[in-house]
Amino acid sequence: MLFQFKTIYAAIALPTALVSASISASMALAAATPGAAPHPAAQAIHIMEQTDGILLTTPTDKLRLTVCGPNVIHVVASPNGQAADATPKQPWMLSQADTCTPAKFTLTLPKAMPSTPASERLWNPVVATLDTGTVRVRISLDFGNLEFTDEQGHRLLEEFEDAPRRYHPVTRNGQALLSVMDQFYPAVREAFYGLGQHQNGMFNYRGAVVELGQANTDVAIPLLVSTNGYGIFWNTAAVSYFDNRFPSEMRLSSNAAQAIDYYFVYGPEMDSIVHSYRAMTGHAPLYPEWAYGFWQSKDRYNSQQELLNVAQEYRSQHVPLDAIVQDWFWWVHQGDPEFRAEAYPNVPATLSTLHDEHVHAMLSVWAVMSPEAKNFQAMQALGLTIPGTTDYDATNPAAGDYYWKHLVGKLFAQGWDAFWLDSSEPEVQYAHGGESNISLEDRKLFLGNGALYTNVFPLMHTGNIYRNWRASGSGKRVFLLTRSGFAGQQRNAATTWSGDVFSTFTAFQRQIPAGLNFALSGMPYWTTDIAGYGPPLARDTRDPAYQELYTRWFEFGVFCPIFRTHGHRANDTNELFSYGPAAPVLIRYDKLRSRLLPYLYAQAWQVTHDDGTILRPLVMDWRTDRATWNIGDQYMFGPDFLVSPVTQPGMQSRWLYLPPAAGWYDFWTGQRYSGAQHIEAAAPLDRIPLFVKAGSILPLGTVQEYAGQQANAPVEVRIYPGADGHFTLYEDQGDGYGYEHGAYATIPLTWNDATRTLTFGARQGSYPGMAAQREFQVVFVDGSHGVGDGIGAGAEAAVGQAVTYTGTALPVRLP
Repeated sequence: MLFQFKTIYAAIALPTALVSASISASMALAAATPGAAPHPAAQAIHIMEQTDGILLTTPTDKLRLTVCGPNVIHVVASPNGQAADATPKQPWMLSQADTCTPAKFTLTLPKAMPSTPASERLWNPVVATLDTGTVRVRISLDFGNLEFTDEQGHRLLEEFEDAPRRYHPVTRNGQALLSVMDQFYPAVREAFYGLGQHQNGMFNYRGAVVELGQANTDVAIPLLVSTNGYGIFWNTAAVSYFDNRFPSEMRLSSNAAQAIDYYFVYGPEMDSIVHSYRAMTGHAPLYPEWAYGFWQSKDRYNSQQELLNVAQEYRSQHVPLDAIVQDWFWWVHQGDPEFRAEAYPNVPATLSTLHDEHVHAMLSVWAVMSPEAKNFQAMQALGLTIPGTTDYDATNPAAGDYYWKHLVGKLFAQGWDAFWLDSSEPEVQYAHGGESNISLEDRKLFLGNGALYTNVFPLMHTGNIYRNWRASGSGKRVFLLTRSGFAGQQRNAATTWSGDVFSTFTAFQRQIPAGLNFALSGMPYWTTDIAGYGPPLARDTRDPAYQELYTRWFEFGVFCPIFRTHGHRANDTNELFSYGPAAPVLIRYDKLRSRLLPYLYAQAWQVTHDDGTILRPLVMDWRTDRATWNIGDQYMFGPDFLVSPVTQPGMQSRWLYLPPAAGWYDFWTGQRYSGAQHIEAAAPLDRIPLFVKAGSILPLGTVQEYAGQQANAPVEVRIYPGADGHFTLYEDQGDGYGYEHGAYATIPLTWNDATRTLTFGARQGSYPGMAAQREFQVVFVDGSHGVGDGIGAGAEAAVGQAVTYTGTALPVRLP
């Protein structure tokens, strides 16, 4: 890109007058101390203003600061200033026009440099200031380090004074590159989150070291989010590290790069940071409505008849089921689309039968292939595989098209509704069990040096499927499940699951902070193998101890964006009915998920339309409340539900924190509590502690065996008094991409607590098949009404005010 720039002139206070095309701190130091060598950090600092930012030259490197909007600063630094970015290609970013929209800024320079030595000005450096009107960057003219502040001057983040940016020449796969590091001073009171999904059990990464390198159960997303009101998007796919072992130092580093490259993003709220991240890397499309229901899976169904039998069992017992999953080893050769004929004689007919029963189906497909597969042999001959592996090269568009045309596309044509892209780190050698830990660092990819693009495979893999699926014109919304992820993957309609975790309470405890940090990494869709994958400790569904774990994990699963059970069980079954005395509780929670679909589908629309986040750590909504900073086992599910899973065996209650609010209601009893306090909540095995915030408007549908079974069934609307509130119901056809062209409707609901009035606003928009009239039952929650899940023989029928809504504004005054 060509820049028009002007050179900044500054007068430097020296014994003799000097006007230079740069600002030179070293001259002042030398004049003040005759005969003394300049301080190593106090050398000539040169600044040039450009139309979109500034160029800064120090004795050790050159920096480009680009203003990408009022709250985003792109920083690139390298020893010679020749590298435009850390890597020559960045497929995780959108186009330059989408990623970086130039914004107005001002650059303020000091009138003169003082004559005192820079080493004596350590606490009062001479600075130039770049100001966007929202965030300021203070540039030390003594040391060349950066300090980011808000408009009030509050320090957000500051680099070290002494050579904060460090570069070491390295050779990776025969290419001369750099190992880079930038060093910062964090605030004394500051917490860190994001960075993808990790299995260390930590929520707040203050004091920790986190490696960003893809592996089974470990997902690298280089977005760091701080309670200080900023985020750093470390703009590289190389293996990288966050290091805060020493409390007053925070280091970000990469094993291979051409430059230091990051985006500083000011929020201050975390939702704003996530919005900026998705604006740069892509927005999340909407899944089909059925995908937010219940997914049944195990390792593995061995025939098409077994799939049909399981689906029939759910239907015959009227237990909600939206999707069933065919795991691996359905193939003759892994990588070819042929099923084992003896077990799967007619796959299209099987899928047709499932569809007749309103059950959708997902198929496991892998990037790693058998050397015996015809597709692998053909792709290898065409140069479409990664050398030294049995993976196709997902970074090569031609390989992605071939993979679709000869494998996934052929399977899609049979009628499959979703694809499970297992082992997407990837594993690099057939058979299963091959290395998946940072497996591409020493490989040569079509995109470039694997050391630069180690973490990019899952993004490119899901992108190939998404791109070809959309181009097929099928009309089905894309749903992909993948074991790994990278920045930008949210735009590919991909959900990440937490990998092959163990079937233990310890593993369960670690999934919650892992998922919360994944959400704070800008990734909206996440799930787990409920009660763990299993091996090497495969559990038995008849074991009472495992039934307890499964129940607790299943309760948590209801309040995840995607609700899915999967695993390898010692007795080769994983259906809800196989868990003995726990089964009635599991079925009840499955039905609760069904009732939550109107609420959840509205939240999903917020993800797509407004860059919302469903799985919300408490710190996301109460950032300034330090009591939330280390709570990694509670979260908000959407804006209204406070969820507190039970992650220890034998517990009948648990302590939890109710953040500041007008009040909180126990979902199960209706009892009201004040906010900003810790309480001990009852938690028998059949109850997950669940609270609803005062002012919430909670839509609950009827129990349905599958999403859309009764598209226009009455909706219960619970009002939790104590504060004003609002909620937007979202409706569309449930599938297809008409919503991208305006085929959807929203109904705004507003609660006025003072007048006890719920107003159904005028419906906005329409879609084919939309009902002209809707029935609602408005329930005022008061401790005796509107409590519990409303499921089962002993459940109280909703007692409230019936409302017929025809699309025009309608106020409803509650007694």
